[in-house]
Amino acid sequence: MLEKELISKINGKTKPLGALGKLEELAFQVGKIQQTLSPKITEPTIVVFAGDHGIAKLGVSEYPQEVTHQMVLNFCNGGAAINVFCRQHNIHFKIVDAGVNFTFDRQLPIVHHKINFGTKNILIEPAMTRSELALALKKGEEVVDKVVHPDCNCIGFGEMGIGNTSSSALIMSGICNLPLDECVGLGTSLNEFHTLKKTEVLALAQQQHGTISDPLLLLQTYGGFEMAQMCGAMLAAYRKNSLIIVEGFIATAVFLVAQKMESNLINNSVFAHISDEKGHALMLEYLGVTPLLNLDMCLGEGTACAIAFPLIQSAVNFLNEMASFEEANVLKK
Repeated sequence: MLEKELISKINGKTKPLGALGKLEELAFQVGKIQQTLSPKITEPTIVVFAGDHGIAKLGVSEYPQEVTHQMVLNFCNGGAAINVFCRQHNIHFKIVDAGVNFTFDRQLPIVHHKINFGTKNILIEPAMTRSELALALKKGEEVVDKVVHPDCNCIGFGEMGIGNTSSSALIMSGICNLPLDECVGLGTSLNEFHTLKKTEVLALAQQQHGTISDPLLLLQTYGGFEMAQMCGAMLAAYRKNSLIIVEGFIATAVFLVAQKMESNLINNSVFAHISDEKGHALMLEYLGVTPLLNLDMCLGEGTACAIAFPLIQSAVNFLNEMASFEEANVLKK
């Protein structure tokens, strides 16, 4: 009944049928999630999870591992792209130390959820132990349940972690059943030569651990602590019935795992953009979803979530504020 009423309300606005395109789909989705004809976005928040990867020391990125903690400090100082866009659109911002290889001052505006000082070298052993994975999932849930504003009903997910495109490619390969060369991209400004080297390193990791079909085992074997906590947070956001904004390549790889754990997660989720990172388009195709934006971005940090947010707000606003044909005394077709 509500779905029919939502469609009727959207179609009754002073516009040709379907003229607002994707915004109409968004308005319907948010109304359906919130089970109301007059949805609203309250206390929107973007959470960036940060963590280091043991594999980063094997040359899979042009940037050294130290960049992870340096960027976290940049977030704290308000100087990163995500800070700029969150300020612009009045979005709350939270940064989580999920497993950075650095000791931060406890007085910094950081959620101190460090599981360990980075993950293990996946060429030798799984990235994390089973108990570390369980703790990371729990800490991710706590971010949603205890850290973000209790009235928040829209959460975007970003990440920071040198080496996490490698982890994401391995998880994507395992879940989507695709060869590595279709999943591995340039990452942090790598050239084609380094991409080949990166693919070779990741192929060795796959050989080390064999075929893995279980999504949580994939996350434990190849993922980062920031990815595991994001997974727990996505699931907690769904249980809270929040609108979930999924960013790019890494966040979508995490979403693949979370979706296997909760099949209805996709109903509450909006995909912010299609990343310029190779493989992201294939993940979106696997999920059967259409992203909001295509801006040739591949920065991470939740930036695409922040840029896409005004579109979601516009969808809600037109549903609530735009006049109907009857209200405006305008003749229908």
